Amino acid sequence: MEIEQIAIPRPLVNQILAHAQRSDALEVCGLIGSNAGQPAHCYPVSNVAEQPTRRFAMDPQGQLDAQRAMRERGEELWAIYHSHPDEPALPSTTDIEESNYPDALYLIVSLTTKGVLELRGFRMRTGTPEAVDLSID
Repeated sequence: MEIEQIAIPRPLVNQILAHAQRSDALEVCGLIGSNAGQPAHCYPVSNVAEQPTRRFAMDPQGQLDAQRAMRERGEELWAIYHSHPDEPALPSTTDIEESNYPDALYLIVSLTTKGVLELRGFRMRTGTPEAVDLSID
């Protein structure tokens, strides 16, 4: 089976990484909108999980605001991102169970590496994460 290849613009990667580094003890989360299938804008959303050091739950109003901003720009949901402060960039059981957008790419950034970006992408269409090959443009 061929692995899907996806390019993500460096400015969006930098925004995700900066967001994660600003709150390096907590999981951060957000959405990425696209124009004509091309990732365009990053929309950070507050994490309102009861244990934000171990999981993420997007603030419902923040998620609605991000989706509204996407619609106003003519964008569609392209990806959902979050960080793992103390774990590798692999989907947890909870990440898999709570993946409700089968057409979205799921991006996970890990902060366990020192000076090396660990950003991985997954499709969650089947209940089993399918890794994608990310390239940074």
